[in-house]
Amino acid sequence: MTFHRNILKLDPEQEVKRIVAQLRTDIFDTLKRKGGVLGVSGGIDSAVALALAVQALGTERLVALLLPERESSPDSARLARLVCRQFGVTPLAEDVTGALLGFGCYQRRDEAVKAIFPEYDSTYRLKITLPGGLLDKNTLNIFSATIISPEGEEQTKRLRPAQFRQIVAASNFKQRSRVAMLYYHAELHDYAVIGTPQKNEHDQGFFVKYGDGAMDVKPLGHLYKTQVYQLAAYLGIPDEICERPPTSDTYSAGSTQEEFFFRLPFETMDLLWYGLEHDIPADEVARAMELSEEQVQRVYADLAQKQRTTEYLRTPPLGLSEQVE
Repeated sequence: MTFHRNILKLDPEQEVKRIVAQLRTDIFDTLKRKGGVLGVSGGIDSAVALALAVQALGTERLVALLLPERESSPDSARLARLVCRQFGVTPLAEDVTGALLGFGCYQRRDEAVKAIFPEYDSTYRLKITLPGGLLDKNTLNIFSATIISPEGEEQTKRLRPAQFRQIVAASNFKQRSRVAMLYYHAELHDYAVIGTPQKNEHDQGFFVKYGDGAMDVKPLGHLYKTQVYQLAAYLGIPDEICERPPTSDTYSAGSTQEEFFFRLPFETMDLLWYGLEHDIPADEVARAMELSEEQVQRVYADLAQKQRTTEYLRTPPLGLSEQVE
C-alpha cells in the first residue's frame, strides 16, 4: 500500500447512500423499531447524523433533542436549531440541569476544583486540558485545570489524580443524564437511539461509558473525523457548524476536543492514525506528511496508548458465558 495525503478521501455520494441504507436496515429490520431519536448539539457530528437520519427515516419518524444544561454554550442550542431548520426537523428541548443538580454534579466537581484553587466559585469558568504540541515534544497525557476569573485572569495547575478522577466522574453525569433522556423518548415512541460518535471518539476512548457511548446504532462509527467533514460538505451542513472548533461543551470555559483529548489537528492525526492502523512504516508516513520519523513515532505511541488505556470503555459486560456443572 502506498501512503499519501488523500488516502482518506471518500466518494461522499456513495458513502451517504451506504450509510442511509444501513440505517434503514438496522432500525426497521434488525431492531424492529419505528423510527429514531438523536441528540443535536450544534456540532459537526450530530449535524451529519441528523442529515443522514432524515434521509433514512424521514422527518416524521425522527425525534431531535436539544439537551442543554446551565453551563452549555448558547451557541450550541442556536446552531442545533439552525441545522434542524435546514433539514426540516422541529427539535424538542429537554434541559437536564435539574437532573444534574439532583446528582450533585456541580457540587461534587467544584469540591475537587476547590482543593486545587481555594478561591474558585461559581463566578469562575473552568476547563481541563492535555499538553499541546505533540509533534514538537514528548509529553505525557497528564491533565491540567485552568480557571478563569470574572476579570478574565487565568490560572493553570496540574491535576492530581484524585482531583482529576472526581472532576471527570462528576462531569460525566452530564453525558449520562442526556442519554437517559434520549432513551426516554426512544421508549416513548418505540424508536431507536441514533449515536453521533465517529471513529476518533469511539476507538480512542473519547466518550463516556453508558453516556454518549450508549446507542442502538452508530452511523458514523467507521468514519475518521476528517471523513465526517467530507460528508458535511456534501450534505450541505451550514458553514458556521463546519467551521466551529469541535468541543464536548462539558466545561464552562469551553475547551476544544484537540485541547481536551486529541492533542493534534484532525487533518494531521487522522492520516497518522491510518498509518498506524494499517502498519505503514513511520518513515514512509513521515515522507508523505513532511514530518520527521521521530514525530510520527511519537504520535503512533500516543495513539496506541490511548487505545490501550481506554479498552475497558469498549468492553461489554463480563460474566460466565455458560453455567458450570
